[in-house]
Amino acid sequence: MTRRSDYLAANAGRRSPMPGFVLLVRQRHDGDPTMRIGITVTKKVGNAVVRNRIKRRFRALAREILPVQGVGGADHVLIGRGAALERDWAALVVDLGKALAKAKR
Repeated sequence: MTRRSDYLAANAGRRSPMPGFVLLVRQRHDGDPTMRIGITVTKKVGNAVVRNRIKRRFRALAREILPVQGVGGADHVLIGRGAALERDWAALVVDLGKALAKAKR
């Protein structure tokens, strides 16, 4: 996702807070079955180096988990929190699985 309006629209979707991130999932209802991903990390979390490390972790996480457990035809937005950098990779994988299961309900 690249447009600000897509992120604002996703904010109206289902919200699943986790220790390392908040997942927003919103169905687009446009007939397109592709899943879109958006990642955002605010300046409150840290400087540019910290924010980019978190975003790289989230992109790798999305590549691994979303094709299997993601919601088809929906926008997925990961909002980074400060704990995302220190959190273990296995814990992030479990958290994203839980968040996606919660969003599907």
